[in-house]
Amino acid sequence: MVVVGGGIAGMSVAAELARGRDVLLVEGEPELARHTTGRSAASYIPGHGRPPARALIAASRARFDAFAAEAGHPFLRPRPVLRVAHDEDEERLLRAAIRDLETLDELPVADAVARWPVLRPEPLRAAGVVEGAQDADPLGLHQHYRRTLRHRGGTIRTGTPVTALARTASGWRVGLGSPGHTEHVDTDTVVLAAGAWTDHLLALAGAPPLRLRPLRRTIAIARVPAGAPVRRDDPFVVSAAERWYAKPEGEHLLVSPSEETPAEPGDPRPDELDVARALEAVNAVTTLGLRSVVTSWTGLRTFAPDRALVIGDRPEHPGLHLFAGQGGSGIETAPAAAALAAAVISGDVPPPDVLAALHDHGAEVGALLATRPGTGAGTSRAPR
Repeated sequence: MVVVGGGIAGMSVAAELARGRDVLLVEGEPELARHTTGRSAASYIPGHGRPPARALIAASRARFDAFAAEAGHPFLRPRPVLRVAHDEDEERLLRAAIRDLETLDELPVADAVARWPVLRPEPLRAAGVVEGAQDADPLGLHQHYRRTLRHRGGTIRTGTPVTALARTASGWRVGLGSPGHTEHVDTDTVVLAAGAWTDHLLALAGAPPLRLRPLRRTIAIARVPAGAPVRRDDPFVVSAAERWYAKPEGEHLLVSPSEETPAEPGDPRPDELDVARALEAVNAVTTLGLRSVVTSWTGLRTFAPDRALVIGDRPEHPGLHLFAGQGGSGIETAPAAAALAAAVISGDVPPPDVLAALHDHGAEVGALLATRPGTGAGTSRAPR
């Protein structure tokens, strides 16, 4: 099998597929996890996203714990998420979420300020907390999957972009290119797990696009003024309408304006205006008075039109599979999502724990398949 993409999507599904199979992972960049995975301020937040994502997050928890036991160090560390509302619209959104999500508990304003003492109580209308949330270690998780893939006999090649995808009598011929050198690999199975570049690869294969939308997201590390009551164990604080977020980063504060600006696949650079917006949003509701940043960066979060994960094949292109559209949940869903995708790609029965979690959250495997309506393909097919 050839897996295209060296971020968390490609690495995790390649490691899962390598159980008794010959797997080659190719990455066009000179190093792995250069873009989205390497720039993620990842968290594990029960109840985050839409029902399919919530199910995969729930099913991933026990798998994270198993990985930690196997690796000898944790990939999750406790950090509650504090959701705050500062106007009528945010309060309405927050109270609806508290009503609908078992993982989100209402928190009195005074208790919210006690949790994050830099919050100004006057404009705060409502608050909620996800006690079971965690900081996630995206590069540590990626390295774990990388070691697993190699231990299972898989091969990883970087600096090897895919230049062609052509049907053959028995599968696919994958053209691989690097400066001054081109070659091809024949395989019966290709898995496109290249994030924002997935539609480009589908075009090479002559397949219809998923209409994926890469969206920019900027993060800045802000200097905390001397004497400010910022603690390393403060919560991850999120605007109820997702207009900004902030959490400790060593002695500094990680902040984001939570923007979703459409972008082309590539290597985006932070816009100074977005960085300024993040500082302004946090300053408006706290006593911090943030003025400068240590560094900033921008990554791409890629979504399908319905913002759900896309897995599996296209019936009209046998052997061409997809694992894309993780959006802002690629790390927190990776353990369950990769196991599910590997089962669907291999034609195996999906893991019982993942099926149970989907059922518990009112979702089903069919809602994630590449053949569902809106992904440019025909009728859905459930895996056997």
